[in-house]
Amino acid sequence: MKGSEDATQVFNQYRWLLFSIAYRMLGSATDAEDIVQEAFVRWLQASEEEVKSPRAYLSTVVVHLCIDFQRSAQARREVYVGPYLPEPLGTHLRPELIETPLLAESLSFAFLVLLESLPPLERAVFLLREVFEYNYDEIATIVGKGEANCRQILHRAREHLEQRQRRFEVSPDQQERITYQFMQASNNGDMQGLLKLLADDIVFTGDSNGKVRAGLKPVKGRDKVARGMLGGLRLLAVDMETRIEEINAQPAIVGYVNGRPFGVVLLDIEGGLIQHVYAVLNPDKLSWLAAR
Repeated sequence: MKGSEDATQVFNQYRWLLFSIAYRMLGSATDAEDIVQEAFVRWLQASEEEVKSPRAYLSTVVVHLCIDFQRSAQARREVYVGPYLPEPLGTHLRPELIETPLLAESLSFAFLVLLESLPPLERAVFLLREVFEYNYDEIATIVGKGEANCRQILHRAREHLEQRQRRFEVSPDQQERITYQFMQASNNGDMQGLLKLLADDIVFTGDSNGKVRAGLKPVKGRDKVARGMLGGLRLLAVDMETRIEEINAQPAIVGYVNGRPFGVVLLDIEGGLIQHVYAVLNPDKLSWLAAR
């Protein structure tokens, strides 16, 4: 069967599941796509005896490739200039990635940042169980651990996340309204309007890898963040167009210069106030904002 048109059709049935797992594991759409392509190659090369279940086989390949990639990526992270954030993903034309509330919630930028705190194996087990709802026996086969061990790994992951996790509960209408108000206040240089939207202990994190002029450390505090945002906008191209788009299943501000994405700003909102501003300006991380 391998190498035939049927094999490609079977693989395509699981392509978006595999991409969804890989993206949440890696926080990078570009790397996730590379992982999926490698899984396709291995799928075509696998013998009938190796593939008892296409879903199980392909999930196993993708998870192991992601774990290996994460471990090798640590060295690259050490030489990355400034904070490292996930790669934004435009989701308005990819309904298969957010077809359930659970899938949409697990794509939020704040949640992806939270997942970065988990070691690769814990991250894999947590995602397979809590997001993709694999059974424990399936997870055990995928990660090569016993079921009891997988339950312990999941327990550790939950504890780890609970220590860091706030409640990211905000209605879509509120998220869109505050995002729009933030964009308007920033574009208009409205300091007071901006301050009203920010929590006292707000944090701004910008990811540029040194390729765009941006702060190389997180900025904390309402006044500093507001002044930094307005000061930074004055340095940008005057012909930059900003608009709100659906990024990672939430409204986000995307800036375009000459029709190309220049940066994306995502807001973490709680209690009607912005708790964290994430700005991704590294041009290498903006290619997946456009529809593919």
